[in-house]
Amino acid sequence: MINDFYQYISPRPEEEKMRLEVVDRIKGVIYDLWPSAEVQVFGSFSTGLYLPTSDIDLVVFGKWGTLPLWTLEEALRKRNVADENSIKVLDKATVPIIKLTDSFTEVKVDISFNVKSGVKAARLIKEFKEKYPVLPYLVLVLKQFLLQRDLNEVFTGGIGSYSLFLMAVSFLQLHYREDVCSPNTNIGVLLIEFFELYGRHFNYLKTGIRIKDGGCYVAKDEVQKNMMDGYRPSMLYIEDPLQPDNDVGRSSYGAMQVKQAFDYAYVVLSHAVSPIAKFYPNNETESILGRIIRVTQEVDEYREWISKQWGSQSQNDPPLNRNDVTLLVEPQQLDECNNNVPDDDVVVLPPVPRSKTSSNSSSPSPSVHSSPSSSPLSQSSSSTASSSSDADSDGTPCKTAKQQSGRGSSTHRETSSGVTNHRTQSHSTSTPPGSNKGGKVSTALLSQPLAPTMYMTINLSHVYL
Repeated sequence: MINDFYQYISPRPEEEKMRLEVVDRIKGVIYDLWPSAEVQVFGSFSTGLYLPTSDIDLVVFGKWGTLPLWTLEEALRKRNVADENSIKVLDKATVPIIKLTDSFTEVKVDISFNVKSGVKAARLIKEFKEKYPVLPYLVLVLKQFLLQRDLNEVFTGGIGSYSLFLMAVSFLQLHYREDVCSPNTNIGVLLIEFFELYGRHFNYLKTGIRIKDGGCYVAKDEVQKNMMDGYRPSMLYIEDPLQPDNDVGRSSYGAMQVKQAFDYAYVVLSHAVSPIAKFYPNNETESILGRIIRVTQEVDEYREWISKQWGSQSQNDPPLNRNDVTLLVEPQQLDECNNNVPDDDVVVLPPVPRSKTSSNSSSPSPSVHSSPSSSPLSQSSSSTASSSSDADSDGTPCKTAKQQSGRGSSTHRETSSGVTNHRTQSHSTSTPPGSNKGGKVSTALLSQPLAPTMYMTINLSHVYL
């Protein structure tokens, strides 16, 4: 099922085309201001690990005495590239950026200046993708999992894409399975074990993550000795492999909420694949992955709008069942899993109204694309700071305190039908067995081994999520 979800959620050619047009529009403004400047794309768009509603990250290189944040902001406004109410300059941030929403596509964009680390990180991510073919599958599922719980934005305390990617890499490096580098790895097992590690066994208080030189866990006490006076490692300490003195997780103050969400997912999935699951009342009416992942109707509508604006639907896309849902899993695959999930309950997407399209869909020119009002995204939102969505119906307490207090400012709300907007402690480390070939683990950081439940009571070797 993870394979099917990955095939569905992965970027489509028309979505890439749309994003490239957004980049070109912004580049045009920048080059008009500074002809000698250089603009590069980094982040998830450059690595291909982006969700349909992910941001685009741009960095501008040039020679300025003072970063021209406000100059570019004014130019973007005058050229109507950015939605008037969306553009914001965060000049006090650790990395000053301009945040905006493209007027035509509702795509969010972050623009920074003279920051080389993002481009280098994109190259590093591509290298790890080649080494671990399962990474894209694991990362996209995890990104969707965090997004629908509002735990994917650093400025609201969640875990950013880079931190999440490094956590996944560390997990694979220190994982005892010898097939993690194989494209035929059982991704369902890896997903459950990822949730188990970071939801139950990783000691966030005492342990940090390092992926350099094969990967290892590091004691925070040792890390602090090498840092400047007064600095303490964050709750989620992740050493930046490109800049060892940079704590990638330093702004993720909601790390414990993320831990709780991971623990919840582990419990739900491990129960779903246990021998007694067949006796559960909802066993035949809910897919395994669908218990923790939901894709909203608005996302489906947005992707269909993009398809009609920038190209025809690919033959490789999952077929639409116009009666009720989009099916992401073939019946025979469910039989192999012994899950017997009916068609109308497999990680579903509600039907897409055909009327929500632009009257200008036949025009390829960005200047004559439909206005934001005809985009499915703009019908329910006008602000772009950060959005709150919880497409999950599980009710798990996964919001950070800041998010709970700031819900009133969010522009994306749960509808009466339960469909939301798209945008949306005792800790112990796990001990990789002696056969681990990926890295070293200090025994001083470990308080107990992995619980045997998953390996003994529950036979996961034949489970495919």
